Parts: sequence; C-alpha cells; structure tokens
Amino acid sequence: MPLRSTTLSLMLSLTLLLGCAQEKETPEANAVPKDSRKAESKKVPVGPNIIFEVDGESRKVWVSAEVCRTMGPLEQFLCRKGTKEHESVLFADIDARDLHKALILARGEPGSPVSFRPEYKAATGSVIRITLVYEKDGKKQTGPAQNWIRDTKSGKALNHDWVFAGSRFVPDPLDKEKPPIYLANEGDVICVSNFESALLDLPVESSKQNAEVQFEAFTENIPPDGTKVAVCLEVVPPKTKSP
Repeated sequence: MPLRSTTLSLMLSLTLLLGCAQEKETPEANAVPKDSRKAESKKVPVGPNIIFEVDGESRKVWVSAEVCRTMGPLEQFLCRKGTKEHESVLFADIDARDLHKALILARGEPGSPVSFRPEYKAATGSVIRITLVYEKDGKKQTGPAQNWIRDTKSGKALNHDWVFAGSRFVPDPLDKEKPPIYLANEGDVICVSNFESALLDLPVESSKQNAEVQFEAFTENIPPDGTKVAVCLEVVPPKTKSP
C-alpha cells in the first residue's frame, strides 16, 4: 500500500484514539520521560518505539533510542538498529516508515532528498527541531541534538536544523513482487552527511567521502554507550512572509 494511503488510514485511527480512548501505558510509551507527561496530553504509538503526542496545539514525535558511538567521524546522527551504528551517535529499533508517518501526523511536509546530478541540490522539506532527553548522574538532561555533533572545520557544535527529506521507495531488486523498499530503513534515518536515501537530512552540502566528512561526535557532550535517550522531533512552522 502506498505510504500516503497508509498515512491517511492511520490519521483516521489516531483521531478516534485521541478523541475517545483512555490513555494506556505501553512499552513504547517509555520513549517519553514520565515527568514530561501532562495529564491533558494524548500519546499514541505509531510503531514500535515511536510515540505521537498531542497537547493542545503542540504535536511531538518521540523516538526511544540508545547511544552507540561517542567519538569519531559521523555520517548519521540516528540510524535503524542493525545498520550503521559504526557511523552514528544513536540507534533506534524502529521502522523508518513509521517515523515518516508520525512526522506527517505532526504536520510535517516531506520535501525531496538531496540530488547530485546534474548539480548539487540540497534536501528540502519541513524543518525539524530535535531535542534529546536522558539521564546523567541520576538527573534529567535536556538539550538540542546539535550539541552532540561537532563541525570538524570550526570545532563548534552543528548550527543547522534538519529537514524532512522523506527518503524514497525503490523496487526490491531480488523480488519485484515484494513491496518496495523504503531506503531510509537501510540506515539513513537522521543524517549528517548527505544521502539520497535520507529520511531527515541537513539542508547544506555535507560529503560522505571519508577524507571529507565534515562532522564528528562531540565526545565531551555525549553520555556513555548504552545510555537510553528519548529523541523528540518537532516540526518548525514556516516563517510568515511580510506583506
């Protein structure tokens, strides 16, 4: 089934759940820190380890993740479990298609992934703000994802937000009868190097060639491997143009 049709069906189901059902605790709900849960907010699992939260006009997507790399060059910030942990700060046991759906429910609009031919064209889509919530020495810590990524040229934290590029589907090369493959599930969920398969990418040129990788783990700011992290994704409303 096409992703957009699936999303429409999911939106109808969520409307019923958010309006009528009592909130239930689920294993996936652990993605949201308990002390950040408000009584009036509604949270619904969109897929394993992915929660969609509505609180008035606020819409957030929460992903339960884990630290897997604290030093060295990076191509991803968050990858799918079992794919590119060797070049990503975080991994999450998710289906990237579920994250795509959740971002649409949060009023995100997918744009287009990066293209390199005939010339470089940056990824487009809704701007996504990413905040990290975790515990350190028994205390809750909250901060922007950019603080865990260092620009190797400036030595400073990443100063760009991500955009909802949306990845893309391709036919299964081994079996044309199977459903198409969603490329972000190969690992490129939240990228810091440009990939045509990225679900979220940076809207600036960032090479994935080893000798030219521009970003690395900001080791001093990242908690130890194995730390559980709640990743909060919010769609940044587009700026209103002056008349």
